[in-house]
Amino acid sequence: GERRKRRARPSCAFGVFDLQNAAKRGIIRDMGFKHSHSLGQNFLTDKNLLAAIVGDAGVTASDRVIEVGAGQGALTRPLAATGARVTSYEIDSRLEEYLRPLESEYPALEVVMGDFMKAELPGEPYKAVANLPYYITTPVLFRFLDDPDCESVTVMVQKEVAERIIAPPGGKDYGVLSVTTRLVGEPRITRRVPRTMFTPPPNVDSAVVTIVRRPVTLDPRTKALVRAAFAMRRKTLLNCLTAAGYPKPAVLSALSALGLPDAVRGERLSPEEFIKLSKLL
Repeated sequence: GERRKRRARPSCAFGVFDLQNAAKRGIIRDMGFKHSHSLGQNFLTDKNLLAAIVGDAGVTASDRVIEVGAGQGALTRPLAATGARVTSYEIDSRLEEYLRPLESEYPALEVVMGDFMKAELPGEPYKAVANLPYYITTPVLFRFLDDPDCESVTVMVQKEVAERIIAPPGGKDYGVLSVTTRLVGEPRITRRVPRTMFTPPPNVDSAVVTIVRRPVTLDPRTKALVRAAFAMRRKTLLNCLTAAGYPKPAVLSALSALGLPDAVRGERLSPEEFIKLSKLL
């Protein structure tokens, strides 16, 4: 009988996971909650993984932390348990009943029911930690990467997005996100997460990416140049930039100064070469 009980319990990569026990522990508090597909609601359901994400972020009691997409508070709880000052954003008002009680349990926690993209940033050094909904991953990442007060970003993202973030020059995954990330920080994948670790399971696997950010501000002209360079991936860099309004003679002169051929494509340039090209133009 004991053997049959063990077999009846579903398993996951981090060990046995019992839905009823998980609900009691606060990971899934309401089994009847209807997840919103439009809001990308796929909640993490493993305490070991949640603790590992907090560890990847290096959060301590002295830190200021911003969390985006608090959900039912599965990641919010271990973040707040560190003693750090945590501000957690959640756009779905239905989840407020799960999150508000945590403010009483953790005095340094602030829950904000609203859109993070419309909120003001702290104006002081902070670490960003989130299980990001897939539909808003890139805008949120760019907002953190644009903010010099952001010390690091640790996020759960779709596996394909994680590969784009860390992609080196020359490959099909290398693009605007890859260049922008490396212009301001050092990215790495800290762990890969199968889709079975989520409730409900998404259609793709995920990965945790940590970006240690440098205290620099990216020149808006460089950002605009990078976006123009990848606007038409099948075109040469020269054609992309001239289509974006850069004078062709100036682009040719800049490419020559960098020792790059006229027919080079944007994915061949390193982040450092994009900075040099921006300055020349």
